[in-house]
Amino acid sequence: MRRFWLLFAQTATVCLGLLFIVSSLRPAWLANNAYDTATSEGASQSATMRRDDAVSSYADAVARAVPSVVNIYTAKHVNVPTGPQFDDPLLNRLFKDMPGFQERRRTTSLGSGVIVSTDGYILTNYHVVEAADDIDVALNDGRSARAELVGADPESDLAVLRIQLDKLKAIPVASAQSSLRVGDIVLAIGNPFGVGQTTTMGIISGLGRNRLGINIFENFIQTDAAINPGNSGGALVNAQGSLVGINTAIYSETGGSLGIGFAIPAQAALTILEQIRDTGAVTRGWLGVEPQDITDDLAEVFNLNTDNGVIIASLLRDGPAWKAGIRVGDIITSLNGAPLRDSVELLNRVAPVAPGEKVKLQVLREGKLTGIDVVVGSRPAVR
Repeated sequence: MRRFWLLFAQTATVCLGLLFIVSSLRPAWLANNAYDTATSEGASQSATMRRDDAVSSYADAVARAVPSVVNIYTAKHVNVPTGPQFDDPLLNRLFKDMPGFQERRRTTSLGSGVIVSTDGYILTNYHVVEAADDIDVALNDGRSARAELVGADPESDLAVLRIQLDKLKAIPVASAQSSLRVGDIVLAIGNPFGVGQTTTMGIISGLGRNRLGINIFENFIQTDAAINPGNSGGALVNAQGSLVGINTAIYSETGGSLGIGFAIPAQAALTILEQIRDTGAVTRGWLGVEPQDITDDLAEVFNLNTDNGVIIASLLRDGPAWKAGIRVGDIITSLNGAPLRDSVELLNRVAPVAPGEKVKLQVLREGKLTGIDVVVGSRPAVR
């Protein structure tokens, strides 16, 4: 045992001696090793911080999108009586064109818009610019311009504006709606309550939302990113800053955001923009019928074993369905071989069909099924 102890003591003495010599003659060796270790640890920490920053910050996405999001201000000319004698509605109608009335210009910050092309086309909501006499657009870079209303589609609540400015930045657009998933991060950019351009964050809460009674044609993206009054017409972008939707509406009992907002998918909005830009209007397929959903009571009356399909409550004489032989009381059970669930589905499936094309309806009449071909017409524009 004593022998091993002596061997250990000698070994320790030699090591300490070597350390003393190195620290005295070559101290840089030890410093370099410490520096290399610290540098390696620091680089690892920096890489970790960069990864954390990439997850915790969406500043790059916001910077990519905000130059293309604009504030929209509208002005409406209204005749306001100058004296209390004209407050009576009857006197108002009789004397509104006589002296005693003055015209005032009322300007209101109503919403937002998105620049979608470098030649000045802007997408926004129809309700933002509805009934406006003048429309002004304020850009994120401080410039402003008077906007021209190119056209509108009230049935989808979309409008197309155009401004004449140079060096406009068009927002990048996500490749396809099919790539969206429930749970994806999204950012809503707009001008809520007129406080200035604001970005809120949330996720996609649902896709393909319809039957909400907001628009005639509905296929909404639902999100919990805060959308408040003034956000309408603004951009809903993904985590890369690419446009996925046009913010349109909220569900709220108070007027503020409750975490249920809706946006029109970008690809659908761009299709409408192209039609308005090229033809001045949106063309949709139309049958000229007023369909009604089949309730349990109607299913019992018609001896149906399902509540799928629609019953024709009325139809336009000499319209497409009338000419094909459809009559009031007929029940349409399928379109082009695919079953129909309700009147909303019938409307949405006929709308994309080009006027002049045929669709095949399966019709139940007096207990018998028959197939009827209908040449689709063009849906009348809403005024």
